[in-house]
Amino acid sequence: MQVETCLIMRNDKIAKNTYRMQLQGKIAQDMKPGQFVNIKVDGYTLRRPISICSVESKNEFVIVYKVVGDGTKVLSELSARRMLDVFGPLGSSYPIHEELDEVLLIGGGVGVPPLYELAKQYRAINKKVNVVLGFNDAASVFYVNEFERLGASVVVATMDGSYGVKGTVMDAIKEKGITCDFTYSCGPIPMLKAVENAYSKGYMSFESRMACGIGACMACVAKDKKEENMYHRICKEGPVFPIGKVEY
Repeated sequence: MQVETCLIMRNDKIAKNTYRMQLQGKIAQDMKPGQFVNIKVDGYTLRRPISICSVESKNEFVIVYKVVGDGTKVLSELSARRMLDVFGPLGSSYPIHEELDEVLLIGGGVGVPPLYELAKQYRAINKKVNVVLGFNDAASVFYVNEFERLGASVVVATMDGSYGVKGTVMDAIKEKGITCDFTYSCGPIPMLKAVENAYSKGYMSFESRMACGIGACMACVAKDKKEENMYHRICKEGPVFPIGKVEY
């Protein structure tokens, strides 16, 4: 991990309150699926942790983020050719299991982006990739075409039924009869709990408020489910954990 001043190549709105930013920087060569970067936004003390969506080359990468406050609003207003202070890559990554023939990727909202690079790497070794994406409504849907271009099988669920299956990602999995039992997931806590109730094999990525991003401040700890008095830092040992590893 390192701090690098990266060049903004593109910063485009792709869905409701959702933006795709392509950056140029040497830190791309060390990035793995599931990791994140911590971005310095002018006028704010704390950096903004944002998941890595894809690695385009050894010196280009993409982040997809949602405007949820003043800091990310400033980020969304930055134009191409601007420079951005980026710290990363940080955190644990999704392990690739080459022995598997098929995987199921489950993402909700801003939990969708880190699954894209994972899907890309599994498709690169000719594995079947099932992708189930959950959003609130049609205006919030993004990256369906991108996953499909990889050769993944994609199902979308929206809570209001305005796009795809009406309901949750679990409703969509049931309705479409998806039987793969090895999962990778990222999304809001209710979704992760539903995934954990249904599956025992795979990995989850946890969203958490962070401060330092390197495990020094202990602001983002989660308790181990099995070992008493054992805590894990979401930004350091996480954000990716095996299913059933931590409480949330």
